[in-house]
Amino acid sequence: MILAGDVGGTKVNLALYDFVNGNLKHTRDKQYWAKDYSGLEEIVKEFIVSEKITSACFGVPGPVREGRLRLTNLPWTLDSRELATRLKIDYVFLINDLQANGYGIAELTSEQIYTLSEGDARQMANRALISAGTGLGEAFMIWDGRDYVPYPSEGGHSDFAPRNEDEIDLLRFLKQKYNGRISFERVVSGQGLPNIYEFLREVRGLDEPAWLAERMAKEDPNAVITELALAAKSEICEKTLDMFVSAYGAEAGNLALKILSLGGLYVGGGIAPRILEKLKDGTFMKAFTDKGRLSQLLVNTPVRVILESKTALMGAAAYAEARAAELSGISPRAASVK
Repeated sequence: MILAGDVGGTKVNLALYDFVNGNLKHTRDKQYWAKDYSGLEEIVKEFIVSEKITSACFGVPGPVREGRLRLTNLPWTLDSRELATRLKIDYVFLINDLQANGYGIAELTSEQIYTLSEGDARQMANRALISAGTGLGEAFMIWDGRDYVPYPSEGGHSDFAPRNEDEIDLLRFLKQKYNGRISFERVVSGQGLPNIYEFLREVRGLDEPAWLAERMAKEDPNAVITELALAAKSEICEKTLDMFVSAYGAEAGNLALKILSLGGLYVGGGIAPRILEKLKDGTFMKAFTDKGRLSQLLVNTPVRVILESKTALMGAAAYAEARAAELSGISPRAASVK
């Protein structure tokens, strides 16, 4: 049995996987609120009942160095060697969460992906992954002539690059709000929607009716903005989502150019599936392909939206099995093929 984890700043998702005829088989999973626990070890011990775990992998936010990571949003330090010893699991790995998503893509079926743009699907070339959720994650999937090898990055923290007057003024507004430098994550992530909404209300003067202000104060602002924008029931929410999706598409295009991801650009994270209808209306693709002399390169790049919420868990499980098999010479995936 393989243990997979997706560790975030607020939640930890754990799942158990086995293999049937070479394919991942999900056994069970559970979500935990990180603030209620002293560390990952405590959560894993609560999750595991009596299963024999052969290997484990956890996707974690941030750069992993020599099997070790200190989380920025939790007072936890994770060390793969210490976890292996304390949990009595022979092989424990820590990889970046976007890297885990990258490994998970190979495990997805066609029903778990929506194609925004076909592009030229014949190209065997690098791929890219951009993922807006709590933060903005970016990863590379480098084609080595045989496989796609995911590599993490912190590209979501690169400087926000405004493209028009609205975005220039948004940058000024956010620089004042945060008293300094603004990254793309301030615009394209869970904090981005409220930031854009506040800009449109305070700087552009778009109307916020009393009923809307009350909902924004009492409910999740991201959920309210998305609901009303998709239902076309609020001008300020519609404009907010429009600016958000346009900036999302622009940064996705930037990422695709940087690594020549002619093999495809994947849009992951929790936000994309919830705003899929908006992604379909052309706003994202217009910004994605608007790259001047290199626009045709982006037109030829396939763009796909990941619909499966467990992609990172699937990728972590696949990575755990593959790396443990390299070290031990025993492959549960290969053994399951009949």
